[in-house]
Amino acid sequence: MAACAPQDPSRAAKEIERAVTQLGMRGAVINSHIAGEYLDNPKFSPVLEAVEALDVPIYLHPNTPSVEMIQPMLKAGLDGAIFGFGVETGLHALRLITSGVFDRFPKLQVILGHMGEALPFLLYRLDYMHQAGIKSGRYPFMKTLKKDLVSNYLRENFHFTNSGVAWEPAIKFTRDVIGKDRVLYAMDYPYQCPPEEVVALDKLDMSIEEKRRFFQTNAERLFKLA
Repeated sequence: MAACAPQDPSRAAKEIERAVTQLGMRGAVINSHIAGEYLDNPKFSPVLEAVEALDVPIYLHPNTPSVEMIQPMLKAGLDGAIFGFGVETGLHALRLITSGVFDRFPKLQVILGHMGEALPFLLYRLDYMHQAGIKSGRYPFMKTLKKDLVSNYLRENFHFTNSGVAWEPAIKFTRDVIGKDRVLYAMDYPYQCPPEEVVALDKLDMSIEEKRRFFQTNAERLFKLA
């Protein structure tokens, strides 16, 4: 995947196009918030337009929480991979949904690691409370989405890797509620790469066909690998 500098959206879009069309890259990786801003800000539309037009995914990778978010986490030692990374990146992903980004860019595909930064486990509450927020009128800017439910976007515009989560119950749950074609194997290399993860995942209680989908063919399809 190609790296870019989203803080200059037009140049970032050109760099993604160059990387895909000339260098053979199969997507773009963005380290979540951009100096405290998020991709739902209309000024980043050139980046989203580029990846949708090129039909490649964005991997939304965690970043250290922003200045506005990090202080309570720092005081408890929860700012990093233990909690803060997932909270920050999950927030970013939800902002993309609730702001209507995928209604403007319906073919856009986003990849989340770490078992979806826990979002699959919140599907029921996300749907229920988002609908309640719209009905109550508490947030005038919150509008009904074309696909209605937050979970519909998580199932149709996102893919999830298990990076850093070599845990069979979480993998199986996410495959069940999101869809078996949208959950991919990944190792959180070089930050978390113990050999026992390989052993544990080799022992997943799945058929050979399902393992092949998880370990291989889902990624081949998403990244258009020969």
